[in-house]
Amino acid sequence: MPEFQNPNLQAQGGGASGGGGGDMRSLLVLGFLAIVVFFGFQYFTKPKADAPQNPPQTQSAPSQPAAQGTAGQPARSGASLQAPVTGPAIAAAAETETTVENANYRIVFTNRGAQVKHWVLKHYFDSTGKPLDMVQAEASARFGLPLSLYTYDQGLTSQLNDALYQSSTKGTLWAPNSLTFHYVQNGLEVVKTFRFDASYVVTAEAQVRRNGQPVRALLAWPAGLGDMEEFEGRSGGVPGMRTTPSSFAWSVNGKQDTEADRKVSNTATLEGDYQYAGTTDLYFAAAFLPDAPERATVVTLHNTIDLPSDPSNPNSEKKPAHVIGLAVGDTSGYTKVRLYAGPKQMDLLASIHAIGADGKPDGPSLEPLIQFGDWLGIIAKPLFLALRFLYEHGVPNWGWAIIIITVLFNTILLPTRVMMMRSSLKMMRIQPKVEALKKRYAHLKMNDPKRAEMNTEMMSLYKTEGVNMYGGCLPMLIQMPLFFAYFRVLQNTVELRQAHWFWLSDLSAPDPLHILPIIIIVSMFLTQFITPSPGMDPNQRRMMAIMMPVIFGFTLWHYASGLALYWGTGNLINLGIQLSINQSHIGKEMHAIAAKRAAKKGGGPSNQRTIQGRR
Repeated sequence: MPEFQNPNLQAQGGGASGGGGGDMRSLLVLGFLAIVVFFGFQYFTKPKADAPQNPPQTQSAPSQPAAQGTAGQPARSGASLQAPVTGPAIAAAAETETTVENANYRIVFTNRGAQVKHWVLKHYFDSTGKPLDMVQAEASARFGLPLSLYTYDQGLTSQLNDALYQSSTKGTLWAPNSLTFHYVQNGLEVVKTFRFDASYVVTAEAQVRRNGQPVRALLAWPAGLGDMEEFEGRSGGVPGMRTTPSSFAWSVNGKQDTEADRKVSNTATLEGDYQYAGTTDLYFAAAFLPDAPERATVVTLHNTIDLPSDPSNPNSEKKPAHVIGLAVGDTSGYTKVRLYAGPKQMDLLASIHAIGADGKPDGPSLEPLIQFGDWLGIIAKPLFLALRFLYEHGVPNWGWAIIIITVLFNTILLPTRVMMMRSSLKMMRIQPKVEALKKRYAHLKMNDPKRAEMNTEMMSLYKTEGVNMYGGCLPMLIQMPLFFAYFRVLQNTVELRQAHWFWLSDLSAPDPLHILPIIIIVSMFLTQFITPSPGMDPNQRRMMAIMMPVIFGFTLWHYASGLALYWGTGNLINLGIQLSINQSHIGKEMHAIAAKRAAKKGGGPSNQRTIQGRR
């Protein structure tokens, strides 16, 4: 965020703190620490490869019963379950495929298990330029394909997902349409039906019966999402650190649970009024919307798989990556759900609603799957809408939209910067009085009660001179939430994924040539170099002028280039503003005060020339 680049208040939008005092510098240091903590949180709070611990409210799934009755209780005894039912077997002689297409996707079903082998999104592409397949091949081969069945009997689950079903259609189907798979063998009967329309939503029904009794079988998306290879460094990871490609998301009793990931373990069963439950990453989601939320069952699946630390080099060192999945079903044994598998596009998600209390699709929408955050969403959503408005109305490039929004926002902040400049100048004018006051109390220890008298006199002096000691911090306080909101928008908005701007092929990924981080470092240093800071300790000034630009530049070395574009644009604007201030009467007075104070402290003529040369 551009306003944080200069630790001196005058660089925060053009004024000079001059002798802003320790209080204002402390606020700036706190702002710097806030950013460091924020990015540090992104680095070090990634889930570990081990599965999360079971929470108190999570109940383990039954391990023994192969079939369950209508209320989720075990069906009849194991002996009766094995008795054959009279009737012909229904099964296919060989494995076949059926492809279902509409304008948004191409889904390839196999009759082996009546599962999905490929779920290709036609309008989104992977890192190689091919249409993105939501089915991650390696993970799915190990942990299961989408729309497979999950039961509490491992042997039965394997049988259901390995059987050759008889499909109603082979070849290619165009939506709107439906597809049914049927399997009957030795008393076991399975029917899976899928209905397709022009949207990203697929309606799925599954019913498993054994000797006429319903079996509690859930529809699963067990192996994460297919764009796992794109997540190296995308969320602020450093080389060799793989981010978590997906996580859990669900809505219970009409409210999205933002702590979902902390409440699950592998094969944990959760029962409740689930309007929707799914697995989601930064840009895509696979979410089930049960037809009867009050009877919904959710089973969380959490595995790990070793993937190359460098996605472009399959032979690079393998690192563990989380594979998040889930299964959703109905306690009655008959499951009917809608499944949304597609991009986390705001308008699209907002149009898809869960089943409400009246049995109609007027419940909560899927929009909360875009994880802007609770309080940051208040800023992040309007910010994204402003960017999108520019993109859709005359600026058909997201990079230029970011630059224009940054310029507009800095223009809006000009009045606060003028106020900040005046406040800084007033602070510089009374600095001799402030220093004299501090000198009178310098002999007191820090914990001496009489120091409170100094603070009282200091406040009285500020009031008499009309100085607002925090006036120079206003732009910083405004920019801090904006920066964090920008971070959320660029990290969670699918529209910015693979968006181009000059040499940047993806504004949601780091700058491959590191040009923007270098611009940030240089512009921060130059802004601070031409800004007078007579009240600052020389060591502190050196740290601010050199270390902070390096730290901030290195931080953005691994973050979204769109964020670096915003920050770098703001830095260049601030540099121009500071150059203008230096030529104004306010700037000239600031420099004169700074030169006089430097000479008084023993800097001599040479020090004066140095400061004068920065005008």
